[in-house]
Amino acid sequence: MTPPSPSPSDPRSALPPEKPGDSADADVTLADIRGGAAVALLVGVAGVLLGVLWAWLAPRVQYVSNGEAVFLRDTESEGRIGSDGTFLLLSAGLGALSAVATFLWRRGGGVLLAVGLGVGSVFAALVGWRLGLWLGPSSDLAAAAAKAGKGVPFDAPLQLVAYGVLLVWPMIALLVHLGLTAVWGTRDPVAADSGWDGPYPPAYVHPVEPPKS
Repeated sequence: MTPPSPSPSDPRSALPPEKPGDSADADVTLADIRGGAAVALLVGVAGVLLGVLWAWLAPRVQYVSNGEAVFLRDTESEGRIGSDGTFLLLSAGLGALSAVATFLWRRGGGVLLAVGLGVGSVFAALVGWRLGLWLGPSSDLAAAAAKAGKGVPFDAPLQLVAYGVLLVWPMIALLVHLGLTAVWGTRDPVAADSGWDGPYPPAYVHPVEPPKS
């Protein structure tokens, strides 16, 4: 048995038919694309700050030359670990700052905004790493030892022992941004009432069998 067709007074007849993909949430606007690209670019450029701070604040490891070979001046030095730790802390702080700045710029969030933040954070970590190596002491140990002289300590080049710290910035940035969006992000407006005042569920939801004669 087929259900009765709705009458002109039926609330369903006053509503326009829905089209596939008509939802505004599924639309990707040009503003969303521009926003994601802008976040990726600005966050990526912020990697320069990471490189400068890392080259400035990272603890130094010193070598000494005997004229034939280069040795660690202090074999018990924890400078290598300290260099990784400094990079980690700086990346975590800058990742949180970039997430807060992105959220304050656009509280609505969005997939493309999060993608831009993640891509920009990865690029920023790589920029900071390579720039810090370039700004730090020379990686040419032979030239540095010859310049310092026999028995004179000189700074070793910066180095990351654990490359996993390169993921700290994107991980912190995405987690902080997700938390901020979940707690203080804008919410979608509640759909307007359909105007149905009758009993629930309406009669047309379930077919009504005609009375038996």
